[in-house]
Amino acid sequence: MSAQTEWPFKDPENTAVFSTVGVIKRHEPVCLVCHNEDGSWQFLDGGPVTVADAMVVSLKEVVTTDHSLLELSDLPLGWKAARDNAHSMWQRSDQTVDE
Repeated sequence: MSAQTEWPFKDPENTAVFSTVGVIKRHEPVCLVCHNEDGSWQFLDGGPVTVADAMVVSLKEVVTTDHSLLELSDLPLGWKAARDNAHSMWQRSDQTVDE
């Protein structure tokens, strides 16, 4: 994200979000994003997550790893976006549909 780009999320850049060691440290692609009803965000690789894999980072830090996440800045509460890989299009859906 360039210094000239306006921050598109309603949440501040320093908002704490959930991610994984794989996404943040090993630069694995984010393939599942959840914007939970409580306002929290999850940026995951789409596979199983253990407590040992979990990380709390800033929203800006995770977006910096993948600028396509900027496309999801308007993801409504209670929705998720998924894709097969880093080159796939995001598919949005209501999280409650899977319940």
